[in-house]
Amino acid sequence: MIVFLLILHGLCSVALLGAVTHQALSVWWPSRKARGLVTSFRAVHGAKFTNGIILLFLATFILGGVIYPPYRLAVRTYLESARLWTVNGSFELKEQFVAISLGMLPFYWHVWRQPLDEALAGARRATVALLCFAVWFGFLTGHVVNNVRGIF
Repeated sequence: MIVFLLILHGLCSVALLGAVTHQALSVWWPSRKARGLVTSFRAVHGAKFTNGIILLFLATFILGGVIYPPYRLAVRTYLESARLWTVNGSFELKEQFVAISLGMLPFYWHVWRQPLDEALAGARRATVALLCFAVWFGFLTGHVVNNVRGIF
């Protein structure tokens, strides 16, 4: 069951990664004309991703919370006994970034609600950049930790 939840957690995180990256690129590197693959990727209406990103973030967070106790018992003890301090520390840092991002979600929703307020354009750029960084860091760190030592 834990392996199934771990795979589901990974699939949700990939969907979240794609959505938040899509939104971040649409804000930080907008495209006026969609001619190719890259410009089409950037030419989306970023506000339409907001609710989906929040739901994916919460689903990924909850699934991560469910699989966290087996990780704590099986993987973390191995990382500490094998003296893999960098891998263990990066996962601890990931936890902090995810917790900060979770607390930031109400503000994120506020600045992205429609109709978009142009006075909040800078806040939208900053919040999506921070959320994008946290999601990418969490995804890469979780992937590396799982490759070093999986739960089962």
